[in-house]
Amino acid sequence: MIVIGLILLIIGILAGISLLTTIGGILIAVGAVLWILGATGRAVGGRKHYF
Repeated sequence: MIVIGLILLIIGILAGISLLTTIGGILIAVGAVLWILGATGRAVGGRKHYF
């Protein structure tokens, strides 16, 4: 999710499309939160590891 967000963010910045930049930023933020929760051992969505 973080990788897809980063790709969309870069494409949005290079192409000047603010919608892609916004979606990319949101995906990076959500992916980072899920990654941190999974790394601390907290179950995310009923799973101990989020893949």
